Amino acid sequence: MNSATLHYLDITADICPITFVRTKLALERLQPGELLQVRLKGGEPLKNVPRSASEQGHVVLSVEPSDSGTHTIVIRRGPGA
Repeated sequence: MNSATLHYLDITADICPITFVRTKLALERLQPGELLQVRLKGGEPLKNVPRSASEQGHVVLSVEPSDSGTHTIVIRRGPGA
């Protein structure tokens, strides 16, 4: 990753569609190129958040599982998103 500012969002307590709504709002507060690290549960959020972020013009840089059964996704805010 580059030296862009990294922001954090934990949506492990949320369910779809709120998971992407919160992610989208967090991404909208960032400047283009800034990074958002999202911690979420598997299942629907793991499938929908990266897909929806990509559809909105953002770049999903990584999706990593953790030992606790959650996943961490790093998203770069897109230039025109």
